[in-house]
Amino acid sequence: MNYKLKLAEFLGTVAYAGRLPFAPGTWGSLVALLAWYILKPIMSDPLFLLINGVIFFIGIVVSEILIEAWDDTDPKAVVIDEWVGMWIALYLVPHELVWGFVAFFLFRLFDILKPGPIQMMDDIHSAIGVMMDDVIAGILALLVTQSLMYFVA
Repeated sequence: MNYKLKLAEFLGTVAYAGRLPFAPGTWGSLVALLAWYILKPIMSDPLFLLINGVIFFIGIVVSEILIEAWDDTDPKAVVIDEWVGMWIALYLVPHELVWGFVAFFLFRLFDILKPGPIQMMDDIHSAIGVMMDDVIAGILALLVTQSLMYFVA
């Protein structure tokens, strides 16, 4: 295994969280939630978005490498897409675990059920498809979470 592939696997599986045997997407999302909880207090909102945008483009590159190496158009071990989707869902969420878990639950619900445009993105069998279904799930989770915050808080 060459170094490019090893690095792609490390990044794409989010430090091998995607290699856990059961529900890799949920584990990847939990790692992203934990990272948000630890890092968000020291980051401005624009920096948070910038970092997530960089992770998105890294995700495209590593997903393309892993799709080719593993001969799988949507490898379940790749969970960097869950990270990006979770961080979209968490954007502007108060730094409270309750709201973090609301965003987590909604993101996982949308990602698993894949309504409408999420399924359309998932049907694109490429690195873009791997990343974009979670981006759309994250956007929908963001909208619902923000709506709940408006009516509940």
